[in-house]
Amino acid sequence: MYLAQDADDHLLVRQSLAGDPAGFAALVQRYQRVFFTVALRILGDGDESNDAVQNAFIKVYEKLETFDPARRFFSWAYRILVNECLNARRARRPQEPLTVDLQAAGDPLETLERDERRRRVQSALLALSLEHREVVVLRHFAGLSYDEISDALHVPVATVKSRLHSARQRLAHLLLETEVRHD
Repeated sequence: MYLAQDADDHLLVRQSLAGDPAGFAALVQRYQRVFFTVALRILGDGDESNDAVQNAFIKVYEKLETFDPARRFFSWAYRILVNECLNARRARRPQEPLTVDLQAAGDPLETLERDERRRRVQSALLALSLEHREVVVLRHFAGLSYDEISDALHVPVATVKSRLHSARQRLAHLLLETEVRHD
């Protein structure tokens, strides 16, 4: 499946480089959602994540002629996105607390509890080192395989597994710690 997608990505890159805007539009459509998910988990803010994704796609477009077809397009573009997120974090003012959106349908108590769980998970994710946060986000929120994460981060699969194991342990510790404080 991914080999076919890689070949399709390479075709869309060539199409875009040949001057057809539909090629790049298809790449944006394909990766916009996963990029937003990654950016949101790195930055913790929806507006900031939208900006980072938009800036990343602009840079991808501007640098498209430098893309090496021997590599995966996703991995190449992902590095640009992560750099944009890191730039956004460096440029941001002191972090504001996450807001809780209580306008979801359903029982207000269930909605409040679900939003509180999301806030705790997001807060714990943001407390992880970038190396650990990346593997958790790519595995559990973007749904990438170990091989795909390895390719995206330019590290061996064993490193991905090790980081993911450590990240999960740290995340569990952080979540248990916040659970104890809130009970």
